[in-house]
Amino acid sequence: MTDEIISMERDDESGKPPAEEGIEIPVDRIDPDTLRRMVAEFVTREWGDDPGTLDARIDQVLSQLRGRRARVVYDLRTETWNIVECR
Repeated sequence: MTDEIISMERDDESGKPPAEEGIEIPVDRIDPDTLRRMVAEFVTREWGDDPGTLDARIDQVLSQLRGRRARVVYDLRTETWNIVECR
């Protein structure tokens, strides 16, 4: 399997997109319990106090990941992961 290098676009404080390079991590290669914990961390970080239960938000993101409308990406520069929308 070849890991695809992708560029992620996100504006920084100056309004310019940073030069990020990442590797997509296939969700079927992530242990289901680990994936659920990753998604839980993501929704609490990104959605904060938005209405809705944590479980409902986790299920929504898991559905998007499994439906390939979102993906998990590991940023090589910052050595962090994120969930990004597929374009």
